[in-house]
Amino acid sequence: MKTFKITARLILSTALTSCGLFASPLWAQSAANPQDTIPDKMPFNIPFGSPIGLEKAEHVLNTAIAEANQRDWKMICTVVDQSGEMVVFKRMDNAQLASISISMHKARTAAKYRRETKLFEIAIQTNPYVATLDDVIASRGGIPLVDNGKLIGAIGCSGGTGSQDELVAKTGAALINR
Repeated sequence: MKTFKITARLILSTALTSCGLFASPLWAQSAANPQDTIPDKMPFNIPFGSPIGLEKAEHVLNTAIAEANQRDWKMICTVVDQSGEMVVFKRMDNAQLASISISMHKARTAAKYRRETKLFEIAIQTNPYVATLDDVIASRGGIPLVDNGKLIGAIGCSGGTGSQDELVAKTGAALINR
């Protein structure tokens, strides 16, 4: 009989705790949720331009690699066109091999979503749904290339810390993004 009382108390206690937990504000949808705000204009609505050409892409890439060399950072950098397809790619000697696909992914994400990959890094900290978006990488170092207000491609750099990757990518992108 004593075991039954203890078990009944435990079940009742667990049930009440569960009801309290699910009824708590923790589980209630907040009216102040930023996802519920409807903007007047479409964010990141950069029109697409003609794809970046090989010569211009190489110039952007070489500028980024020169910055990495100057700082002795071993990087891998990729430039893609506005659809996310690779135009040029460079792998510095002794750069980590994982950065090959990461630099491509950063460039592709920046082009397809028309925004810096750093914004996904920030967004994922408060909005976990961002991780469910197709072909997203939430890491700095992907920068769109916008020429005369039109997206022509993107650059992605990887091999260092996020801030190192971002600095190198922005150095190359600065040739286009003025």
